[in-house]
Amino acid sequence: MKSEALRIQEARKAWEAHTLKRTLDRFPERQDQFQTSSGIPVQRLYTTEDVDGIDKIEDIGYPGAYPFTRGVQPTMYRGRLWTMRQYSGFGSAEETNARYRYLMSHGQTGLSVAFDLPTQIGYDSDHPFVEGEVGRTGVAISTIDDMRMLFDQISQDSVSTSLTINATATVLVAFYVAVAEEQGILPDALAGTVQNDILKEYIARGTFIYPPRPSMRLVTDLIRYCAVSMPKWSPISISGYHIREAGATAVQETAFTLANGLAYVEATMAAGIDADAFASQLSFFFNAHNQFFEEVAKFRAARRLWARLMRERIGAKNPRSWLLRFHTQTGGSTLTAQQPENNIVRVAMQALSAVCGGTQSLHTNGRDEALALPTEESATIALRTQQIIAYETGVPDTVDPFAGSYFIESLTDEIEKKARIYIDRIDEMGGALGAIERGFFQEEISRSAYEYQMAIEQEKQVIVGVNRFTDEDEDPPSPPSLDPEIERKQVARVKAFKANREQQDVQQTLHQLKTAAQTDTNLMPYIIDAVRCRATLGEICDTLRGIFGEYERPERF
Repeated sequence: MKSEALRIQEARKAWEAHTLKRTLDRFPERQDQFQTSSGIPVQRLYTTEDVDGIDKIEDIGYPGAYPFTRGVQPTMYRGRLWTMRQYSGFGSAEETNARYRYLMSHGQTGLSVAFDLPTQIGYDSDHPFVEGEVGRTGVAISTIDDMRMLFDQISQDSVSTSLTINATATVLVAFYVAVAEEQGILPDALAGTVQNDILKEYIARGTFIYPPRPSMRLVTDLIRYCAVSMPKWSPISISGYHIREAGATAVQETAFTLANGLAYVEATMAAGIDADAFASQLSFFFNAHNQFFEEVAKFRAARRLWARLMRERIGAKNPRSWLLRFHTQTGGSTLTAQQPENNIVRVAMQALSAVCGGTQSLHTNGRDEALALPTEESATIALRTQQIIAYETGVPDTVDPFAGSYFIESLTDEIEKKARIYIDRIDEMGGALGAIERGFFQEEISRSAYEYQMAIEQEKQVIVGVNRFTDEDEDPPSPPSLDPEIERKQVARVKAFKANREQQDVQQTLHQLKTAAQTDTNLMPYIIDAVRCRATLGEICDTLRGIFGEYERPERF
């Protein structure tokens, strides 16, 4: 009797010689290059032969069990749906608070705070450097009063909050903790995440303040603080999102994100904390782009690779330390100003890939985000997109629905292998910090971004409404403008705040912070004390600038 493998080979050859050949003779295939965003060739057909080298137990396994390819929970969305967390923040704390309460009344289950550029780079709203930028890219938070207004009528112990902030993460968490204390809520009751991923700022985004090494010290200080005082809080969200937005491929997003994750783990361990004491609090943040199957496979590959790295390389013993839990946001860079209604479809497909890939929380972009921050109507449509996937499609009813697909399993394996090759190269440079200092990440992403743009311009990559199926008579909507009165009021409020406080207490706590920054002690308690005594974000950051200096990115061409 012939073996099953031989029977499959013979059947495929017969199919190719007869059925396939007749079709190709009459209808040749398109001349496109069939490949993923990472340059992985996509075959015409996948069969059992393409997964022969994949172990069904060691590589795929079961959900909630090592290597977690199929998900971090045994029942996934049958037990609890992902957190529907819409990223929002604009203008003043009062305006943003009103948007949060609006979204929560429409079924949002978690908050995600967008901060303006001055807040992100450590300047108060009244600083002359930031005139015209206050409240433009997010909400302006300079003082504990601003944070108090942001969460007015929102109980911090009943909502999961994500703070999308990096260089000033320690200060914003301090504000959040201090405001919760005023409500009688202790830090150990607070649930949520702060991004706090400074390495990707040097790689892809640019909102850094201090040089990389003291910045890493602040990251690990916050991780160490949360390990003891905020067990429900994720002190870092290691972010591939912005790496992908800068032009990286899916493989690069996976590899560079996990390489950064290893750097944070190793730095925290070097500060004297065992991996199992903090690794279960780590979280990740990924992008969902347009190539549906590659995205599903990317999420599965990242989860498996991280579990293997944490167990085999780091030596973590607790299975919870091996888990890659992640938030997903649909791809902002994929949205088009042309024919913005098309973005509703793009966002729906991207969100579906994240759910099929096993995300723990999800943000869906608004249709008009290529033009401006989304309107309430657009934000509602984006939220309804998640709710339709959750309640109408049946997709969440089974765990890892694409498992066993010849294509998905082959692609998952290929993405993991290629990501490992990148991580090995990064290790040879001394890890993520060494690779950043050599410009490796930046050059790889720039090359990928250039190749993608050339593909669009040469119409090898079709973007509907942009380089094909265009509408020459289209009249794009005008983006909304920010009322200048919002900035004037915020600046006046910050100045009044500074004038009406005990200045001696502020100076004393800032001096204590300055002294502590010159030692190896954890700075989080000092920053929280400064906030309680009504020091501002800018004052705290200026104190640390005086010790750590400021970073200037080297020019590269």
